[in-house]
Amino acid sequence: MEYPALHMIIDGEKVSGGGRRTFDVVNPATGERLGELPLADAADLDRALETAREGFRIWRESTPQQRAAVLQGAARLMLERQEDLARVATMEEGKPLAESRIEVLMNVGLFNFYAGEVFRIYGRALVRPTGMRSTVMHQPVGVVAAFAPWNFPLGNPGRKLGAPIAAGCSVILKSAEETPASALGVLQCLLDAGLPKQVAQAVFGVPDEVSRHLLASPIVRKLSFTGSTVVGKHLAKLAADDMKRTTMELGGHGPVLVFDDVDVDRVLDTMVPHKYRNAGQVCVSPTRFIVQDAVFEKFRTGFAERASALKIGNGLEDGTQMGPMANPRRPEAMDRMIGDAIAKGATLHTGGKRVGNAGYFYAPSVLSDISLDAEIMNEEPFGPVALINRFTSEDAMIEEANRLPYGLAAYAWTQDSKRQQRLMRDVESGMLGINSTMIGGADSPFGGVKWSGHGHEDGPEGLMACLVTKAVHEG
Repeated sequence: MEYPALHMIIDGEKVSGGGRRTFDVVNPATGERLGELPLADAADLDRALETAREGFRIWRESTPQQRAAVLQGAARLMLERQEDLARVATMEEGKPLAESRIEVLMNVGLFNFYAGEVFRIYGRALVRPTGMRSTVMHQPVGVVAAFAPWNFPLGNPGRKLGAPIAAGCSVILKSAEETPASALGVLQCLLDAGLPKQVAQAVFGVPDEVSRHLLASPIVRKLSFTGSTVVGKHLAKLAADDMKRTTMELGGHGPVLVFDDVDVDRVLDTMVPHKYRNAGQVCVSPTRFIVQDAVFEKFRTGFAERASALKIGNGLEDGTQMGPMANPRRPEAMDRMIGDAIAKGATLHTGGKRVGNAGYFYAPSVLSDISLDAEIMNEEPFGPVALINRFTSEDAMIEEANRLPYGLAAYAWTQDSKRQQRLMRDVESGMLGINSTMIGGADSPFGGVKWSGHGHEDGPEGLMACLVTKAVHEG
């Protein structure tokens, strides 16, 4: 299939040309230009704001049945268009086609879930003396400015659009300029399913310009952001000037505690593919492997063997297990961080280098015995590198898991049921997988603690994040 023409969507219109600045979208597997993306100017953003204001007036009056019909209709269209959506996502972001297909299904499940949740936005009546009535109700927060990154080019826009639309809000979506056609494809499914054109807009632009312009407007009442902690803190400060509601899904540095009572091969067979999913460019990627002494040698050796055997290639090719990194900045970061770790005493077991002469491929990498003062042990690498260190006691392992200011996802492997209970209590993370990597789902809240942000997407919690609570007292 051919890569689609690029545009913005404002008031249902496909906006392009007009002398606007542009951004070259590149295929990370080849380094070749895919298309030219128009970037918004101030007039475009003002038009999107005014349209979204009108969209909120329209959509807040919609019935649950209307909202459910749009969400279910969009889910059906995404299923019908799954292959085209997935191919576009792989062309833009690089991940294997099988992973992009799963992203489509993630959106289908989420939209269908929210189509049911719209009927469960319950209030409550409080007990009062005769002649008085007090009720608690939930209302849509208003216009949502939603910023989505490139690593899940279909799933992130789906999360940003699904909950606000279910809640009766309108949305201005600013997805990543590296992966625009994927986001436009998701939004187009909603519009084709009957979403009023005023309710959801898609703009692209210079990120700092767009965020400052949108967040300076009193029209926007909520910010939803997924991305790095540094950018998230910056946007939170901008939102605070107008006391806007915020949902922040920020960086992580996923610890994996591996205790000596496990089947090491089973753990490796599960965790190695999970580590190198999307070339490690996943906010919940397992990264710091905190391994108990008795199984350390076997775990480290087996991890390196499996990593070096992965098939690297274009995500559109059959059999590819890991595609390229998404942009030229990422291999550069891998070289710098791995080099720093080695200089500080770490051992490199496999990888640590770029692959091929085209695109942004980087070999699956494994480091062990890494100093805690190495940059890679303190800053999210966001790439295909596993960090494996040896520990002796449970207390020391938990201390290391909690050492960093991040707390998005964590994982643990143990057969001791009492230890599992202690880990549930003591590991500081928004999500914890015990003997499993399945930490997300349409019905499950997704979010972190500490520097990994606040608030949740998905589940009833994601819908409630787009609602405000009002207490009404009648005498």
